[in-house]
Amino acid sequence: MRALVQRVSKGGVRISSHNYEAKIGQGLVLLLGVKDGDGIDELNFVADKCCNLRIFEDENEKMNLSIKDISGEMLIISQFTLYGDARKGNRPSFSQAAPPEMAENLYEKFIERVKENIGEDKVKFGIFGAMMEVEILNDGPVTILVESKT
Repeated sequence: MRALVQRVSKGGVRISSHNYEAKIGQGLVLLLGVKDGDGIDELNFVADKCCNLRIFEDENEKMNLSIKDISGEMLIISQFTLYGDARKGNRPSFSQAAPPEMAENLYEKFIERVKENIGEDKVKFGIFGAMMEVEILNDGPVTILVESKT
């Protein structure tokens, strides 16, 4: 499992086909890729790590605070393209990405785990498999890649 985590001053997602929109203020936009073979252990590790990353500045301007410490919000977006392999040719292979049914189930469980960590009202998300317009106003910029151990 991979999560591309971006510290933001604001973020949002629009999905025209579903007449859906979600916005957050200060916090994290998290792009989540699920690998074939991932399970609950990988999900818990990545979700907990992202919620505890100390990438927000404290009073001394040092990255020492987590999203929990600042009562920030998180926008979670499914992103199978994080497992795109472009080493050969010009068209990426997505053979490492989990099948959609498995990925959607873990994506939904990931959202629930994050809600347990930072609070239900602090978590927004996209719609799995939908074509989305994602707004990311990166703060810093700070972008961190978090991966499960397997």
